[in-house]
Amino acid sequence: MKNLEQALIVLVLVEHLYFLVLEMFLWQKPKGLRVFQMTSEFAKSTAVMAANQGLYNGFLAMGLAWGLWFSPVEFSHSIFIFFLSCIFIAGIYGGYSVNRRIFFLQGVPACLALVLEFCSGVL
Repeated sequence: MKNLEQALIVLVLVEHLYFLVLEMFLWQKPKGLRVFQMTSEFAKSTAVMAANQGLYNGFLAMGLAWGLWFSPVEFSHSIFIFFLSCIFIAGIYGGYSVNRRIFFLQGVPACLALVLEFCSGVL
């Protein structure tokens, strides 16, 4: 079960690095316009806000990386609970307030990893 849990955490981490790239560097490019289904005018007017969102996604990814590779094992459980909970809550809110797809792309993988993390902490 630990391998599945770590694979899900890596998936969530990679997703958030991808969100960082999309929001900070590709927001006004054809890829960003297509992914977020927006006009170039809207992208231009919201570029600073998107870059800020991208930075926060990067912080979430780095928190998971910290837990995976840079913290003592006995401390990593708490790190994963905190960052996966943040990501899950953001996925719920984004799914409710912006687009239901956000919940499935961001919230569900974080929730699955969170459940496995809770189980590994109990067992």
